[in-house]
Amino acid sequence: MHESLAAPAEAQLERHRVELMAFCYRMLGSADAEDAVQETMLRAWRGIDRFEGRSALRSWLYRIATNVCFDMLEGRKRRARPIDLGPAGEPLAENLRTPEVPWIEPMPDGLVVPDGDPADVVAARESVRLALVAALQHLPPKQRAALILCEVLRWQASEVAELLETSVASVNSALQRARATLGSLQLSSTTTAPSIDAADAELLDRYVAAFEAYDMAALTELIREDAIQSMPPFDLWLSGRDDIFTWWLGPGIGCRGSRLVPAGSANGAPAFGQYKPSQTGNGYDPWALQVLEVEGGRIAELTFFLDTERLFPLFGLPPRLDGGAESS
Repeated sequence: MHESLAAPAEAQLERHRVELMAFCYRMLGSADAEDAVQETMLRAWRGIDRFEGRSALRSWLYRIATNVCFDMLEGRKRRARPIDLGPAGEPLAENLRTPEVPWIEPMPDGLVVPDGDPADVVAARESVRLALVAALQHLPPKQRAALILCEVLRWQASEVAELLETSVASVNSALQRARATLGSLQLSSTTTAPSIDAADAELLDRYVAAFEAYDMAALTELIREDAIQSMPPFDLWLSGRDDIFTWWLGPGIGCRGSRLVPAGSANGAPAFGQYKPSQTGNGYDPWALQVLEVEGGRIAELTFFLDTERLFPLFGLPPRLDGGAESS
């Protein structure tokens, strides 16, 4: 590329990074979306001299990103959440298993939700909810792409047909099959659910204080009776507040005395870095990224993502906390 064109071209490509990240994340269900976007930008950078402008730059980038995602998905197992794999288990340590399953990974809103009109921000958050991203993984890649492009991004079927190099009839057929699959999972690409806006600051402050104090009476007021909890990479998930508390006071008692650090929002939901008291008695070690789903003013779902080595840097969380580690 001619040097005089480099800076303007880079700026044009960068303007689309967040929306491309959101698209690739919905397609892949993991932080691999970052690699996909980097590869998309690299291919676009190398080919921009040949870009003839017959289609919009945005459409051209989506074509590249879609092909990158197809390449990355080839031969890979479907990503899932623990609740996708079977019924809830009893809150017993012997039920902890780590199967060879690629798990859905959380994503900071800041990487996939563009700034703009508040209504657009809410819609963008809803389109990356953990449950919806997991449901999308049930679809074959081309159905997945067609559904995201048509129903999330509001492209015309003719535009998607051109991108996928197929017919409008094939796109409409793919959409019909994709909708049927999501319907069987009791979800749709336009299903709405409470986002982070429903999780008011007072509720979150009370949760942090109650969890750090390990105050089950206070937590009872904040967590729904029918709440669920999961802890990837373990496939065990718990159904009901009673079982959750049985776990917290039994096999999970090591979480007593933990500290929570706000991590912004993940997938349209509040997120916190959890640090457990260090066994050395000095400070706190990373344990989990907690993502909380809030409904009706109470916590309905808690996901403890335990891959802190991968996730804490992504969410800008410190590797550990200093200070005494006495239990509250």
